[in-house]
Amino acid sequence: MREGIRLGVDVGSVRVGLAVSDPSGLLATPERTLARDVEGGRDREEVAAEVTARAAVEVVVGLPRSLSGQEGPAAETARAWARELAALVRPVPVRLVDERLTTVDAHRRLRDSGVAGRQQRAVVDQAAAVLILQAALDAERSSGRPPGELVTLRKPRAKAKGQTR
Repeated sequence: MREGIRLGVDVGSVRVGLAVSDPSGLLATPERTLARDVEGGRDREEVAAEVTARAAVEVVVGLPRSLSGQEGPAAETARAWARELAALVRPVPVRLVDERLTTVDAHRRLRDSGVAGRQQRAVVDQAAAVLILQAALDAERSSGRPPGELVTLRKPRAKAKGQTR
């Protein structure tokens, strides 16, 4: 198991949940909820600042897939968000991990622990980020390999000879 703090991120349409691991990479805990800033990118900048402040070795972003494993608009949004973050935190790796049903599970766990429905909104994204990060930590511990899919920054393709576009 690699040593170092990791951040877990749940990207929603309104909020971004953030979780953090201990330095040994064993346990994920909730950190905070950020307002989603689609246009300005402030949410990504705040996560990048956390990466720097904590000297994080990796960021794990949840990739929402359908039960069948297909990717829809929410997955496209998470991929784009993760690419933008990767550009901000380079060379710290950003990885996408499957997050099917984490928000549903987070709501259930909060309800089971006595958190009322209205109060859940403020922390459900953090709880989902914890589930995403904990699953990634557990997967790495059992497989010995970093979890999920590494986000790469797309490089512009070279023009072929004679191509004017």
